[in-house]
Amino acid sequence: MKKTILSILTLLFVSSCAFADDSTEALKFFNSYVDAANNYSPEVAEKYSPNAKIIRQVIKPDGTTVNVETDTATYIKQMKIGQAGAKLRKYKNNYTNIVVTPLANNSYKVSSLRQPSGEDYKLKTYMVVTKQPNNKWLITEELMQTKVQTFLRYADKK
Repeated sequence: MKKTILSILTLLFVSSCAFADDSTEALKFFNSYVDAANNYSPEVAEKYSPNAKIIRQVIKPDGTTVNVETDTATYIKQMKIGQAGAKLRKYKNNYTNIVVTPLANNSYKVSSLRQPSGEDYKLKTYMVVTKQPNNKWLITEELMQTKVQTFLRYADKK
């Protein structure tokens, strides 16, 4: 009986350590994304899964929100265009209230508040990051709130 209980406790300890390690890795990946993005590195594009779900949640002046979804290729193309202007303006994002939550299938949701440089407000954001079979981490889903109204032209007109 003691061996059974000891085996169960050992299994629980080892699995909790594995979770902690992956949770820490997910946070480390998120921080590497923030660093690459704030330094306008081309590495940012490599951090996305080719079929990631990309959502920009536009906050309209009246406070309502509209979700604008795009495919990864279009998003990366737009991001590369925007990086040039952002670099000239020394635009950066500061992330606070970072929380890592485990999901299924080697995935973690990294939620935070994003404060664009020069602004006094913070916007909700999250990324679902997934550990691939080759141990590489990729962003498989991303939602970022924005007050940039020009994204509305890409909204689904259903």
